[in-house]
Amino acid sequence: MTQWQYTYGSNPYIPYGSTVRPRPRLSTSPKEVLHVVVAAAVLSGCIALISLRSLPLYGPAAPSTSALRGALAFGAAAALTGFVFHELAHKVAAQRLGYWAEFRMSPSGLILAVVTAVIGFLFAAPGATMVGGMSDRRDWGWTSLAGPTVNLIQGTAFFGAALVLWQLDVLTAVLPALVLLAFFNGWFATFNLIPFGPLDGNKVLHWNMGYWAGAFALSAGLAASMFLLFSGIIPL
Repeated sequence: MTQWQYTYGSNPYIPYGSTVRPRPRLSTSPKEVLHVVVAAAVLSGCIALISLRSLPLYGPAAPSTSALRGALAFGAAAALTGFVFHELAHKVAAQRLGYWAEFRMSPSGLILAVVTAVIGFLFAAPGATMVGGMSDRRDWGWTSLAGPTVNLIQGTAFFGAALVLWQLDVLTAVLPALVLLAFFNGWFATFNLIPFGPLDGNKVLHWNMGYWAGAFALSAGLAASMFLLFSGIIPL
């Protein structure tokens, strides 16, 4: 997700930062690193809680500590690939175009993620990559499309790895985990491509309808097929 960054107390319709773009470079700050680590840690825990109820990593006789370790490992992998790499793609795309860009967590979004995970589902809006000085519709489109594109690439790679294991008859606990990681990346891309409010889809659609439709169809197709595959409705 990408958003405007405003100066404190300024006119909310004037974006923060100079409209004259500096030479492209990649940079970060201790504040951004802290926000990414906190958001990723909370999201990892939420995904782990959900996966304990749905991911058949262990049999009924397995010790609970093993199940917990597996769920935490899966939660960390899903948060890293689905969320952190998504936001880093926004950041890199914006900075390569010459804009200031850093991730900022959303405390209310993190609280909502924890509450929904405890209830039994996950609504994840842990934060957004803030971008300063961007006013060009094309730049917004490319920057916003970068995150879902990374999710699509990763989701496809996870599914490809699952297919390789299946062809090799390596039917271990890693196989369903890979399918679920592919689903998570597809779902995260699909959610962010919804053309509403500050979500990525709104900016991509206003820039190029064809790119938005293609990205949304691919993301939704990946998420739906991985869900059906994981549920056993479609046999692998």
